[in-house]
Amino acid sequence: MSAWIDRIVREFPSELSRFWIACDPDLVLLDTHVLQALRERGFELLSFDDSIAFRAEYEDRFRSAWDKCLKAPADALILHLASNGSDRLPWDYQRQARFVRLGLADIFQKLSYPALRDIGPEHYERLFEAHQAHATQVLGDAATKDFILTHVFKMAPILIDDETAFWRELLRLHLRGEVLPASLADRIAATLKAKPSFAQLPVKRLFEDRAYALRAIQGSWRNYLTIAGASLAEMKRETSSVEDQFVIPFDHPDIRMGIDTLFLEGALTPVQCASLPADFPSWARVGIAKDSSGQAQFVAENATNVAESLPSVDASYRDWFALARRLGELLHQYFGLPADLADAVAQDVRQAQDAADDRLEDWLRRHFADLPSLAAANGPVMLHHVPRYLTYRRGKGCARQALLLFDGLSIDQWCQLRRRLTERMSTIEIEEGACFAWLPSLTSVSRQTVFSGLKPREFTSSIDTTSKEPSLWAKFWQEAGLRKNEIAYQKGIKRRDQLPAIEQLVADPAIKVAGIVVDMVDEIVHGATLGKRGIASQIENWCDTGFVEQLIELLIDQGFEIHLTSDHGNVDAVGIGRLNQGVLSELRGERVRIYRSDDLAASVPEGLETVRFDLPGLPTDFLPVYPKGRGAFTGAGDLLVAHGGMSVEELIVPFIRISPKSLNDEK
Repeated sequence: MSAWIDRIVREFPSELSRFWIACDPDLVLLDTHVLQALRERGFELLSFDDSIAFRAEYEDRFRSAWDKCLKAPADALILHLASNGSDRLPWDYQRQARFVRLGLADIFQKLSYPALRDIGPEHYERLFEAHQAHATQVLGDAATKDFILTHVFKMAPILIDDETAFWRELLRLHLRGEVLPASLADRIAATLKAKPSFAQLPVKRLFEDRAYALRAIQGSWRNYLTIAGASLAEMKRETSSVEDQFVIPFDHPDIRMGIDTLFLEGALTPVQCASLPADFPSWARVGIAKDSSGQAQFVAENATNVAESLPSVDASYRDWFALARRLGELLHQYFGLPADLADAVAQDVRQAQDAADDRLEDWLRRHFADLPSLAAANGPVMLHHVPRYLTYRRGKGCARQALLLFDGLSIDQWCQLRRRLTERMSTIEIEEGACFAWLPSLTSVSRQTVFSGLKPREFTSSIDTTSKEPSLWAKFWQEAGLRKNEIAYQKGIKRRDQLPAIEQLVADPAIKVAGIVVDMVDEIVHGATLGKRGIASQIENWCDTGFVEQLIELLIDQGFEIHLTSDHGNVDAVGIGRLNQGVLSELRGERVRIYRSDDLAASVPEGLETVRFDLPGLPTDFLPVYPKGRGAFTGAGDLLVAHGGMSVEELIVPFIRISPKSLNDEK
């Protein structure tokens, strides 16, 4: 156990109480390693976001068991309050519970509290270790920021003395999928502005805005290719000055390594070239669009790299988001190959998929139970965090929010949409992220979490239908302070002829939030006969209609910030045998079966390889049974595309912010 985890968990001696109230305004407990350590000691943490939902769960799962001297789901329960306002809690809670107050000011006594407040819980452990080892005196605000930059983000602004060092540190930051909090970006900008070589650089923006930084690197890459003698095949699109104003030393070994990874992840787009000079550097070919044979070789090499660089079983969920994006880009490239070339690399790709899925299952068993409680301010970790994150964005000045839920869209299929959007819409900025769907990754379970902001246990009565989504969406936003006439919801959208109705809906200036379900991908998936490769072809044809960009354009024209996500992905599966159990299974899908009791769940024939994975966020009588690996409960050997399971492609979905490029450039 690390010193950081020991420092926190010792606040909760298990023998003193079975009900705790943690006043935690700095979200100290919402560190995945802390949550895991507490869970291993018999504690379960529930956030007090909704008093009614909390009481229902507390009374049903814990208090009733304690009153009857029965075993509860956990030995002790922590009510997590993200403030010091414990006086607003019900009196019976205050009377029964033991209080703990946690705060960064008490834990990091030698650092300036205002400078600490911007960093997230994922950094607390590293900061604590540095504080114990290196904080020898009380530091002021500026010195604390430098301390955090040095020991948490591993960059020392005072040592950045040339452009190579600057771009190396920037690339390292964005390769980790991180950005600097505003106060730290201000600090590094103030330090570097004193040096003439950085006086004209938008330092703050580059360090705090990943989409802006990637766009700058993409534009500079095009310029680099031209200078290196490449003849660009495509006409240069109209761009803003940000894409032309930087000269990045791509030839430097430290820069090359970072650029290579960004192309492999799909964060940068390879450029079409008509010709290359004879002495063109071989390392730079990663950023050149390839012909089919070159693309096949790229897929095979990338598949090997993916299989050899999987996150460890103790990795952060962020590492899994990065892996999912890289695997998605790999599959997007793979499905675009001609059939003969695809067959030649199919085994490499399948090995990468299987290795990733096996590792993810191990990781989920250790960490998935901690994800529902994590903070959502920097982006949702799970789908039920999405409405709260949109509330946060509204509070940051983006008053009109549109949530586009593309039912069934996997990350590899998002990569396909992204390519079309970047080709056709030069006026938008796309910021890519990812999010965990709920298990089982079924529409009625996972999609409802998006529109309700609730865990599945909190909508038990409608867990097998999506008919309650409009009322759940409205309820969330009304409780967040909006009026009914400011909330819109529409599902079943898939064709261009439906767009005028959507435009009329969102043109109403009263509408502040719009939830829109786009059904086409899920419809294609459920009708697929040629696997995910065939689905990719059908999505390409759908994109040719212009539906996606026209939908995005009309929302942006009406002043909406757009967030695009999915309720689950999809996977190529192979039948392991049918389950002919009549009504024993409450909910039947190819990738999962749901039972209402342990006895029924145990009735699956022994000849079928299956796994159980019960989660605390599911109803107590909602017990999923999954086929092992990429199996499906269909005829043995049948090939199909399905969802419901826990593969990387099904469980980690895109979470994308789309906004007007022109507005972002004015920030």
